Amino acid sequence: MTEIAFLFPGQGSQQAGMGKRLAETYPEAKQAFAEADEALGFPLSQLCFEGPDEDLKRTENTQPALLAVSIAAYRVLSARGFQPKLVAGHSLGEYSALVAAGSLPFADALRLVRKRGRYMQEAVPEGVGAMAALLKLPDGRLDQILSEAAQGDVVTAANLNSPDQVVIAGHAAAVERAMELARAAGAKRAIRLPVSAPFHCPLMRPAQERLARDLEETRFADLAVPLINNWQAATISTGPEARRGLYEQIPNPVRWTESIRSLARSGIKGYVEVGAGSVLMGLVRSIEPVLEGAKFGEPADMEKVEGLFSRV
Repeated sequence: MTEIAFLFPGQGSQQAGMGKRLAETYPEAKQAFAEADEALGFPLSQLCFEGPDEDLKRTENTQPALLAVSIAAYRVLSARGFQPKLVAGHSLGEYSALVAAGSLPFADALRLVRKRGRYMQEAVPEGVGAMAALLKLPDGRLDQILSEAAQGDVVTAANLNSPDQVVIAGHAAAVERAMELARAAGAKRAIRLPVSAPFHCPLMRPAQERLARDLEETRFADLAVPLINNWQAATISTGPEARRGLYEQIPNPVRWTESIRSLARSGIKGYVEVGAGSVLMGLVRSIEPVLEGAKFGEPADMEKVEGLFSRV
């Protein structure tokens, strides 16, 4: 087996039109979207292909839409003999990774992430929470900044995306205070993110508890290929570990930098970002630039994937 990992993107990679050319070009992708429409009982494929953006950006729609595009793309690659040695996904992308690893049925994953999106949206009233990206914050300053900014509110690291990018989440006022402190500490930029809820922080515990029963009622098989999870940045291979990871990731940070470093230490030489966009490629380049990468979300990407598999 080649020394290549498949990485699956999360929320933020969505855009109207995603997956359309895949479905027009490859029967495996067309079938995946048909299965998604049937599983959810509404035309998710139309939302992916045409938007409107306003509906696509609703978290309960965004999450199954991105998962559907990722699995459509994965099935195209799989049908052509391209298989990973290891998988990982960023937040929502961990569900896509588990489908690809054979642990979680596609239809079950779609229903889970639609509920997950709704539970996360409803966990915090609109306007109460916020998220922000801190870029090039000097080393060793994050914990102190978050502690000073809290003042009785919640503000924590949500996505440890790369050495140069940390996303924070929590109560809106505390996030604003942390942004100001980060700028004063020398961060290159502190940017409020256009999201509808403060994901991956303790304010998400109501969503975690609501999803717990859905996860328990879903069968998770042992994985055909190992996965590096978000919660621990640890390599897992069993169904119970997969279920626990999805439960724990909701109020806890996505440890993406550690995950990619772990992936590189395991002997992986290259990766394919499977699904919409190329956000993860940019992050991986800043974490482990020696890893060769390609993306696959459009038919035009196939040539680069073929080249990567021929070299690595």
